[in-house]
This record gives sequence, structure tokens and C-alpha cells, in this order.
Amino acid sequence: MADSFSKKENNKKKTKKLQDKQLRREDRKTNNNKGKSLDDMIVYVDINGNFTSVPPHLQNKEEDLAKAQKNAKNQAIDEHAVFTGIVTYLSDKGYGFITEEKTGDSIFFHIGQTTIAVNKHDKISFKKEMTPKGFRAIDLEK
Repeated sequence: MADSFSKKENNKKKTKKLQDKQLRREDRKTNNNKGKSLDDMIVYVDINGNFTSVPPHLQNKEEDLAKAQKNAKNQAIDEHAVFTGIVTYLSDKGYGFITEEKTGDSIFFHIGQTTIAVNKHDKISFKKEMTPKGFRAIDLEK
């Protein structure tokens, strides 16, 4: 006697499940992390605070320090520099975000820092101020 449609479907599901289980088992066998040596599992920290596999005595600390100082100088901003950007978000609560034209960074601003009415998609100029949470736009002008 022939099997019904639902029995055939259930049998197909069972065989598919068994095949998937077998594939997972094979994958676990080939990609397991057991048996690694201690040296393969150790991670070091470089002078910038990034993870690396190079031990501290083999790291080029002077070169890394020079790179870190160069990056810090590039991120330092001039207090009198004026930036331009477009208002991309404006909340009803009185804050928003400006996308800076040159870098594409998103800068926070608050309506309390402005003397003008600001609308979404307005092109404005502003100065940056560093806060604990990142940059904030001040002295907004259209």
C-alpha cells in the first residue's frame, strides 16, 4: 500500500534533519578549537590599546607611539575653525545632528546653542566643541 502525502513529507523532513545533523557534526570536527597550544590563544595589547598577536618585546613601540601622536594631532581641532554641514535630524525636544561636509561625521547640537531657527536640510556653519561624549556644534549660523 502506498504512503500518504503527509507521510512522505514527514519522511523527507526526517531525512533532511539527519543530513543537517551530520553536516553540523562534520563541521564541528573540522573547525574545532581543541588542542590549540597556549601560544595560539594568547592575545597581546599594543601601545595604542589594540589587540595584537605580536609579543611586547617584538613590537615597534616608537613607531606605534609616533602614529598615535600623529592621529591625536589630526583629531585635535582649532577652536576658531568654522565647519559647514547640513542638518540631517531635528528632534521636537530641541536637539539634532549635523552631517559635516568634509568628513561626513555626525555632530550633535542643541537648540539652546543657537540664536537662529534651524530646520531639517538647512546648510549651516558652526564651530566644534569637545565634550565627554564627543563633539558638539556651537555658534550655529546659516
